[in-house]
Amino acid sequence: MSKKLLLKDAHIEGIRYFETYRKQGGYGAAEKALKMTPDEILEEVKASGLRGRGGAGFPTGMKWSFLAKPEGVPRHLVVNADESEPGTFKDRYLMEFLPHLLIEGMLISSYCLGSNVSYIYIRGEYSWIPDILEEAIEEAKAAGFLGKNIMGTGFDCEIYVQRGGGAYICGEETALLESLEGKRGNPRLKPPFPAVKGLWERPTVVNNVESIAAIVPIIDITGAEYAKIGVGRSTGTKLISACGNINKPGVYEIDMTITVEEFIYSDEYCGGIANGKKLKACVPGGSSVPIVPANLLLKTVNGEPRYMNYESLADGGFATGTMMGSGGFIVLDEDQCIVEHTMTLARFYHHESCGQCTPCREGTGWMHKILKKIEKGEGKMEDIDLLWDIQRKIEGNTICPLGDAAAWPVAAAIRHFRDEFEWHVKNPELSQTQNYGLANYADPIPAVEKNA
Repeated sequence: MSKKLLLKDAHIEGIRYFETYRKQGGYGAAEKALKMTPDEILEEVKASGLRGRGGAGFPTGMKWSFLAKPEGVPRHLVVNADESEPGTFKDRYLMEFLPHLLIEGMLISSYCLGSNVSYIYIRGEYSWIPDILEEAIEEAKAAGFLGKNIMGTGFDCEIYVQRGGGAYICGEETALLESLEGKRGNPRLKPPFPAVKGLWERPTVVNNVESIAAIVPIIDITGAEYAKIGVGRSTGTKLISACGNINKPGVYEIDMTITVEEFIYSDEYCGGIANGKKLKACVPGGSSVPIVPANLLLKTVNGEPRYMNYESLADGGFATGTMMGSGGFIVLDEDQCIVEHTMTLARFYHHESCGQCTPCREGTGWMHKILKKIEKGEGKMEDIDLLWDIQRKIEGNTICPLGDAAAWPVAAAIRHFRDEFEWHVKNPELSQTQNYGLANYADPIPAVEKNA
């Protein structure tokens, strides 16, 4: 049984309300933190080894230490709750069922960073959750944990919830800041980075919901104890949104020492592949990370077990590995069509591109158009190489990572499943009534880099 830090009280009835949360020890970490200095809190976060849980995995304490502190200039904490990465829904779970955990984490973080006004920027489609958050904010304020002179410390903190307009691009931190300022959500050129010039050109830290919620157990048990959970640089626990062709979809808290095989097949987690089918492939970190076939998901290319952590999932680079990403774990069984799956993602990225950068604006639409042709049985062999060429010219050539996010799924699909794409081209009529199936993707064979 994995150790639970964030979801340990999720089963308790009424935990979303202040009174119940408080009875379970809620805001105890905040009381402890408010007796510490901001530097002492920062050292605890650094000691914990916590890495950003939104996808990039950058060390949180290091990110906080970059925050500029010019005299007389306000600073801000902005929580990125624009959870629009397909396959990811763990932040929604936290905000819906444990809103005070996030608010307590924000209070501690705001105190550490010197932010008197902090924001939660929430995905527009989460239409019911802002009401839950705002109710929790009012409860915390009534109890003296928000507002003026919190707990007699002289520290003031207000938290505001801002609803997004339903744009995936606003999950990128600088586009989020533009939107929060009331502008169109286009990413900014960096530098300057938000830590120097962020919200209204003031020093700003932008962190994911899960990252900020994790500050509570870090202060509660100490950073050193938090760092003992997990393995290597993958410290603490991680929330995983498991979905797709599995028996038990849901949000799971893992300590990153378990194998991918255990996560998929054990009754404690996903409970195996649904309907007795075989595993074909998986996107383990949200739609933008590379898809991997079953043989490379369960074992590395060296034949070692693959673990549910940052380093193990990335073992082999993009040639034979993938990424932990945001923890959006999408499982595909033997009946799923990789061409259709890739086309669906390409359509999404084309739709969500802000259009600011030519490679992304033109390339995402072009990739979707070609994939649609192949999926409909109208493709040619040269279309596969053209797709490869387009994604290479998008990756690394855009202001923000949306271009990379659109390119990586296409590259990985061709790299590992090229024979399925070729089958669609060679069997245009059959491909409309039948799926390619499993082929050799579940066999423990060494992977070969194709089209490198």
